[in-house]
Amino acid sequence: MPAVPHALDETFLALPLRALADAALARARALGAEHADFRLEKVRSATWRLRDAQLSGSSDSTDLGYAVRVVHGGAWGFASGVGLTMDAAARVASQAVAMAKLSAKVTEAAGSRERVELADEPAYPDRTWISSYEVDPFAVPDAEKTGLLAEWSGRLLAAPGVAHADASVLTVRENKFYADSAGTSTTQQRVRLHPELTAVAVDPATGDFDAMRTLAPPAGRGWEYLTDGRYDWDGELAALPEQLAEKMRAPVVEPGAYDLVTDPSNLWLTIHESVGHATELDRALGYEAAYAGTSFATFDQLGTLAYGSGLMNVTGDRTAEHGLATIGYDDEGVAAQSWDLIRDGILVGYQLDRRIARLTGLGRSNGCAYADSPGHVPVQRMANVSLRPAPDGPSTEQLIAGVERGIYVVGDRSWSIDMQRYNFQFTQQRAYAIRNGRLRGQLRDVAYQGTTTGFWGSLEGLGGPQTYVLGGAFNCGKGQPGQIAAVSHGCPSALFQNVNILNTSAESGRS
Repeated sequence: MPAVPHALDETFLALPLRALADAALARARALGAEHADFRLEKVRSATWRLRDAQLSGSSDSTDLGYAVRVVHGGAWGFASGVGLTMDAAARVASQAVAMAKLSAKVTEAAGSRERVELADEPAYPDRTWISSYEVDPFAVPDAEKTGLLAEWSGRLLAAPGVAHADASVLTVRENKFYADSAGTSTTQQRVRLHPELTAVAVDPATGDFDAMRTLAPPAGRGWEYLTDGRYDWDGELAALPEQLAEKMRAPVVEPGAYDLVTDPSNLWLTIHESVGHATELDRALGYEAAYAGTSFATFDQLGTLAYGSGLMNVTGDRTAEHGLATIGYDDEGVAAQSWDLIRDGILVGYQLDRRIARLTGLGRSNGCAYADSPGHVPVQRMANVSLRPAPDGPSTEQLIAGVERGIYVVGDRSWSIDMQRYNFQFTQQRAYAIRNGRLRGQLRDVAYQGTTTGFWGSLEGLGGPQTYVLGGAFNCGKGQPGQIAAVSHGCPSALFQNVNILNTSAESGRS
């Protein structure tokens, strides 16, 4: 079913978008800015949380404001404001130019000759883009939202062995107007939401407990995601209590080397941490070093680094339908694109903004500039980074059937990775023993560990398009001051050979 065309939020369009932009850009040009851009945003975020089918908390907030960014004298300047008058917008532009002048003096005093220059991008005048969704979640009554979550929670609580049930849904509608001194002006509207239910089991005899949550990923969709039947909520909620009960009585894993079959609900997070962040070029160049590190995939290895086996093909994509990082245009006026990051196992590309693209001679930006609010400067952020399936690849069951001794992991849970995105460890919601091509029940305390190139180099099999799922997260952090972005990662089921499996209870010293 195609998404229903939506109109832009009328309250957003009623704002003096063009007049504010014109006032700010005119002032920046008059003060000698080589480049100027204006971005006005209205971001509405709402959350509902239930504990044991009762509302435990909710919030509904709107962030409204605008920002002016300039290049003046080869240096960046940035300022933001909330006053919706032409004079206020012009003052913010003056502040941005003043900041650029101060930054130029600091840079010169530090002995740097590096100038900010931006890669070329065509102008896109008067463009509009709206994400793909059917029902605006903010048009749904709150009672209907909480009623559905309460009814689903009640199903979990009615099942044997479930002591508690948590439910939540996070919703965002992001409106953005952008204009720059080159002639681009874009108006965009994005909707996304993240529903989640968790069942908790407690053993009254021992006090042991565990939890298991739904696998439904956050998505660039509307309220229809919870109601139209395309995701099997009924089936997942019915199966979750028994899956949790099986995990509670499951044996702990015997550590060692196993073949590993990963479900897309687990592998997306490994892609995010070991590929997505590692191929952000500002990290690889050392510009993003203070917050969670740099990258082992340094720029001098472009075109030569064997990232993984020849089966590994990864794209950066700002165009995927329902992707959390899908846009029409980024926060530098660059049109959305899709491109290769890893081809046949070799690093062939990075994620870029306009400054980094020009600095490294890579040509055009691929549209990876984003700010999470009107009060923040755009930084280089992750696209939807996805592992491509094998065109005629097998089903998940067929991948499992080819494994004599292995483990099948489903769902994401905890993770750990070093600052260069190289040494890592991941856990999961459920892990199943594989013996002679068949699942033999769940295991507890399973974690898989490796290095990025070692793990991806062991990639031996990829599922077909029928196994492909677009996972993701609302809460990818980067920068100082910190910013949060939502991003999706698609992948098929996959088979990795001779992966190191840890027993997490033994590693932590627990019996």
